[in-house]
Amino acid sequence: MSRVRVSTTVDGDLLDTARRLRSTANDATLLDEALGALVARHRASEIDAAYLAYEEFPIDASDEWGSLAAFRAAAASS
Repeated sequence: MSRVRVSTTVDGDLLDTARRLRSTANDATLLDEALGALVARHRASEIDAAYLAYEEFPIDASDEWGSLAAFRAAAASS
């Protein structure tokens, strides 16, 4: 993993709180963890949005393949 130097200004109170919570971590580690959490939250939002497509149609709605409810019932009885 390549490393990039970042120079920025942040909220001092927020940084102090983060430093207290993770007293053994340096600022680079805190920033890595914060960015990792941001990316993970964004990815989770993308996955949640993708699953919303399944809510457009009721589970017992039929199409050319039948209904998902009937498939689940058949799979559960096997």
